[in-house]
Amino acid sequence: MSLDFKVRADHLLNYVNGTWTLSSDGHTRPNLNPADTDDLIGEFTESVTADVTAAVDAAEAAQPAWDAIGPIERAKVLARASRLIEDRIDDLAAAITREQGKRLSEARGEVTRGLAILDFHVGEARRMNGETTAAEEPRTIVLTFRRPIGVVGLITPWNFPLTIPIWKVAPALLSGCTAVLKPSPLTPLTAALLVQAFHDAGVPAGVLNLVQGDREAGEALVGDERIAGISFTGSLPVGQAINRAGAGRLLRTQLELGGKNALIVLADADLDAACDAIIHGAYGQSGQRCSATSRVIVDRAVHDELMARLAPRVRAMKIGPGDQPDADIGPVVNDERHQACLHAIEQAVADGAEVLAGGGAAELATPGYFVQPTLLDNVAWNSELAQEEVFGPVLSVITCDGYDDAMRISNSVKYGMSGTIFTQNPALMFQALQDFQAGMLHVNRPGVGAYSHLPHMGAKASQLGAPECSPDVWNFYTDLRSACIRY
Repeated sequence: MSLDFKVRADHLLNYVNGTWTLSSDGHTRPNLNPADTDDLIGEFTESVTADVTAAVDAAEAAQPAWDAIGPIERAKVLARASRLIEDRIDDLAAAITREQGKRLSEARGEVTRGLAILDFHVGEARRMNGETTAAEEPRTIVLTFRRPIGVVGLITPWNFPLTIPIWKVAPALLSGCTAVLKPSPLTPLTAALLVQAFHDAGVPAGVLNLVQGDREAGEALVGDERIAGISFTGSLPVGQAINRAGAGRLLRTQLELGGKNALIVLADADLDAACDAIIHGAYGQSGQRCSATSRVIVDRAVHDELMARLAPRVRAMKIGPGDQPDADIGPVVNDERHQACLHAIEQAVADGAEVLAGGGAAELATPGYFVQPTLLDNVAWNSELAQEEVFGPVLSVITCDGYDDAMRISNSVKYGMSGTIFTQNPALMFQALQDFQAGMLHVNRPGVGAYSHLPHMGAKASQLGAPECSPDVWNFYTDLRSACIRY
């Protein structure tokens, strides 16, 4: 479908207690296409504290009845939503590309991944089991079971505006929780389309609520004492602020934060395969992934050979809007990201890095936030660029001397989202799995995320709380209970 499809008026609004509604003070925020800032997608409602309170009121009132119907009936709603999303894949992909900027093929891939996650959770409805165990007394049965924690707040980012809301909404609702979803103010349309699918699938009023907006809405959600848990994906500073705000009342948090991910290339690596993985990991979705490859740590013995393969491929990448079929890379999401990427490149050069490809803004016919895919060599392992998240198409190359030095450099950052190694040595493959201080690990493949049924999680400053996208997610949305029954 064309990216100029009409945005329904109700999708500019909040969704509270089963109804699309304006914010209480009527304020709105413009939503612009990052590939063409002359393209106004719409004026979306901007929520204030009163709107969040109303959404929590609705979720609180709906939770007991939603809990009572049980997981198998709840899963039927998820299954219907999945079918509707599949039917609407063209509209959803177009919305993602238009407001987030990623290439249309990447947007369709995001919808497909979201469907896989939904389908996984539908299957979990019959597997939300406790266990029975031995009793210390005769004629006694001992068992464990799970109970939903109540009303949850789901705060989601702009880089995966459909998939990340799905991987929070699906387990929240299946567990028997009710939810208030607050998406990024940069991608309100995709969130509204997702909520519309759940509405059309028959989710009862109040079970899933949507509040659009920015900081005030997020702070109100975290600060409402009826919220039993906050699941947040975003930056480390915001995650730390959420943790501090809820610490006094022991608020349960699930925080997926930043990354500064390394791909190690050892001297025996398949360099062509490594190049393919680097291009995919560093420049896919314009580098705007928490699991994106942002550091290549390459053995000195093959550094020049790897650069001879990699640099021409980066230079040849075509920059363009996401709906341009031959574009290899789209824009970053807004001016803040655009300026941050340019500053990071400028600072790296000042620190001694060498630009092998890219190195600045890209000027296109339309006014947009385009950054050239950039490859920086001779980056010091402890420099700002090598230590701090950029969240854009800016890749650092760091030279090492063998496996031990590579792993030392990889683990030198505060983050630990993903780690990747290319080697033909089986012993070092498995040793790396032990040595990486990261949550999602890869050997001889691109280092971005994991399968839909595996835990999506980090280590160190990248993660706090239970993983997402796996059975481990129930440790966030439910409480485990034990029972001893004498008969």
